Amino acid sequence: MKDIIITNNIKYIGVNDKTIDLFESQYVVPNGISYNSYLIKDEKNVVMDTVDRRKTDEWVENLKRELNGEEPDYLVVSHLEPDHAGNIQLLANTYPEMKIVGNQKTFDFIPQFFEIKNLGERKVVVKEGDTLNIGKHTLQFIMAPMVHWPEVMCTYEQSEKILFTADGFGKFGSLDVEEEWDCEARRYYFNIVGKYGMQVQALLKKVATLDVKIICPLHGPVLKENLGYYINKYDIWSSYKPEDDGVFIAYASIYGNTREAAEKMKQILEEKGAKKVSITDLTRDDMAEAIEDAFRYDKIVLASASYNMGIFPPMEQFLHHLQGKNYQNRKIGILENGTWAPSAAKGMKEIIAKMKDISLCDTTVTIKSKMNDVNIESMNKLADELLG
Repeated sequence: MKDIIITNNIKYIGVNDKTIDLFESQYVVPNGISYNSYLIKDEKNVVMDTVDRRKTDEWVENLKRELNGEEPDYLVVSHLEPDHAGNIQLLANTYPEMKIVGNQKTFDFIPQFFEIKNLGERKVVVKEGDTLNIGKHTLQFIMAPMVHWPEVMCTYEQSEKILFTADGFGKFGSLDVEEEWDCEARRYYFNIVGKYGMQVQALLKKVATLDVKIICPLHGPVLKENLGYYINKYDIWSSYKPEDDGVFIAYASIYGNTREAAEKMKQILEEKGAKKVSITDLTRDDMAEAIEDAFRYDKIVLASASYNMGIFPPMEQFLHHLQGKNYQNRKIGILENGTWAPSAAKGMKEIIAKMKDISLCDTTVTIKSKMNDVNIESMNKLADELLG
């Protein structure tokens, strides 16, 4: 990995993890993940978070290289999730004079993870707006509760105007892979942070009062240019606004008949002038990417086979994921399939009824086993409603 330059006095000491199979034991990360950690060198040296224990040795090597024989005076704990906090105890034991900086919630949780000697004497408890001067640099602490744990906080370095954002502005993918930021940042946001849009909005209001030149997240690239672009994306995502005008078709098919109907629906929508139509197979495609696309577009078609007098489980799981992540402010069309007692539509509507600000199309397409001309007529009607 090529060196990541932040400033002369602020060093990147993070690591890439390209061997991990599932992030948080559930999200596919084909290009790995980065665990970002930083060192601020001044009269007092400050480590900004540690990394996952999967990469302890590499991280320690990076830290020692940048310390160059010196010792850290402070460790700032932005977030206690183990992919960032995994080496707190190791660092505390290695440098017994080092102080640990966090908010009250941080220190409520630390004993649940670690046994740190003399923690009471070593802790520096900060609250909203508190500052820590370390020489030429001054750290200002910004509380960000429930983005996405209750102890999360950000840190603004006042002299070089750098914002350390914890999981905010994070992205899947290791740092030696060149790929579009938006896609994997969006997938990361909606699956990791997405439930907490209101809390992200509160944090963005605080950030708006700061002069920020560089954003340093705990996953993904350091952001130095076009910061307004990234902040605008976060504003859209966290306010649950659609990002693009388009239709997302999510289908769950058992033997292929529902799939054929979903593909026909895509064709009809495109022929009627839909700007963008995206489609996914909930039984085979990445669920996290399906959730990402559901939030990206302003309209969605749910197409499901019936199963056990209810919904085919992949669709049911998808809808519960959306509900849990505060899915809202979208137009939804429904297509169901069943041989003797189609039941998927009823079950889908019951889950959708628990979501906010959903416009449900009047037309429900009901297929009995295999799509026919009558069904296609209903699908055309549904398409007109969606695009109207």
